[in-house]
Amino acid sequence: MSHDVDFGYDKVTPQEKTRRVRGVFDSVATRYDLMNDVMSLGVHRLWKRFFVEQSGVRMGQSVLDLAGGTGDIARLMAPRVGSEGRIVVADINESMLLEGRKRLLDGGIAGNVHYLQVNAENLPFSDSEFHYVTIAFGLRNVTDKKKALEEMYRVLRIGGRVMILEFSHPTTAALQSAYDTYSFRVLPAMGRFIAGDADSYRYLAESIRMHPDQETLKDMLETAGFERCTYHNLTGGIVAVHSGYRL
Repeated sequence: MSHDVDFGYDKVTPQEKTRRVRGVFDSVATRYDLMNDVMSLGVHRLWKRFFVEQSGVRMGQSVLDLAGGTGDIARLMAPRVGSEGRIVVADINESMLLEGRKRLLDGGIAGNVHYLQVNAENLPFSDSEFHYVTIAFGLRNVTDKKKALEEMYRVLRIGGRVMILEFSHPTTAALQSAYDTYSFRVLPAMGRFIAGDADSYRYLAESIRMHPDQETLKDMLETAGFERCTYHNLTGGIVAVHSGYRL
């Protein structure tokens, strides 16, 4: 019998969470990047740039970008792996994947980028297939995070690296209080005004609060088998970059 899981502050079956998450991103796909710009005052682009710069990805390497959605990480990674490398943009949500493919093609990024609709908990790839697995602002939406981390470990080569960029827990009480006010009062109102969807953005705020804190996620990486696990806080812990290696 399956146990209930978090969907924001609600408890639902795993199947229901998968269905609801798909609905959220179907709703916001075409305006997702616009909302990110407005919500973060453009800072999400700096977070993503830092994330990719810290990766160490080199020419000719292979990258699996999970929850790759609108293609922001692939856009930054593609020049780094070059024509001999490979990036697989993978997402469970077809609407997000199609939006990302359109934007990357419109930006002239093609040839070394491939697209696949997948569930992070059951990856259709061979063992030890990728040099890197990345996931940016997607892990908190995964139903079974433990299983997804184990799958990431499985598809990495020996010496390969997983990198996770995700909203996390502010490091001071004052920042947490201000962040809560913004998330639960301002964010849904912005979602209603810009995307016509307050409920989806309320879920996104709730999903951030229910996501494991920095140390808990580091422990989860180690439990999945990763070694040399670290994290780096950005913007006072509002966001964190976690990293681990398969050695």
